[in-house]
Amino acid sequence: MTSYGYFLSSEQYGPHELVDQARRAEAAGFDRLWISDHFHPWLDAQGQSPFVWSVIGALSQVTALPISTAVTCPMIRIHPAIVAQAAATAAVQTEGRFVLGVGSGEALNEHVLGDRWPPVGERLAMLTEAVEVIRALHAGGVVNHRGTHYRVEDARLYTLPDQPVPIYVSGFGPQAATLAGQIGDGYCGVDPDASLLAAYREAGGEGPTQGGTKVCWAGSVDEGVDIAHRLWPNDALTGQIPQILPRPQDFAAATSLVGRDAIASTFACGPDVDAHVGQLGAYADAGYDEVYVQQIGPDHDGFFAAYRDEVLPALRQHGSG
Repeated sequence: MTSYGYFLSSEQYGPHELVDQARRAEAAGFDRLWISDHFHPWLDAQGQSPFVWSVIGALSQVTALPISTAVTCPMIRIHPAIVAQAAATAAVQTEGRFVLGVGSGEALNEHVLGDRWPPVGERLAMLTEAVEVIRALHAGGVVNHRGTHYRVEDARLYTLPDQPVPIYVSGFGPQAATLAGQIGDGYCGVDPDASLLAAYREAGGEGPTQGGTKVCWAGSVDEGVDIAHRLWPNDALTGQIPQILPRPQDFAAATSLVGRDAIASTFACGPDVDAHVGQLGAYADAGYDEVYVQQIGPDHDGFFAAYRDEVLPALRQHGSG
């Protein structure tokens, strides 16, 4: 049966707000947590970008829910050996309830140290090697690695969980979904597209699949669309654009062409429970094992009450039918 989690947005909320939302999500009956890992928000209007590993440490002290990063890029801005250490510590803090979600990243976050932004094929090769480094360090012992993209010399992690941290790989197209099946313990996606899950399975992927989406619970559809259009028009961008633009102001320029109709067809906006059930249910119907939802708007009281009392019970009944 599909489980449902809450998506903590590090691009839109500061650390105190994220911790409060995690508490509220657990109280509302959500099963688990996703948290994004960004250096920049997509747009200045979103307004935040706390360091995810500090927030995960705080979350470990206030919730018993499993936590996944959605997703960390372990390749350019942060060396995979450092990601390995951070993930191992997070797994210890959460007593084994941590999943490291990884992906090939975006220029928005990874260009900040002045590194070259590679084409997609090279990024996937870097991701494959980065996962190899992380797994070697999580296995214990001293690691020496001299690969195409990374070097590790006489490195050993002394703080390790009882079991290696599961590594789930994100994929927004068939090439990346296939790679997830080849190297990942699970798959992360943001599209209710059964063909991507099929590509993951056909490539040998046997682990859980996670899908993430966003909604804007609000007093009316128009209010919800207005909020979502102001804060998250970037979700309507397609193709390689989200991976190659380097600055929030570049996303602002690109999303100036995104109309309200595109937002209304992307997100469930307003207080219609059926619309929210339909959007999340599409991910369950596509075959995702876990579905995560982010609340875009400020009405968290209304969102958590509605999901506790109506949306989550309807989704679970839908899944059992």
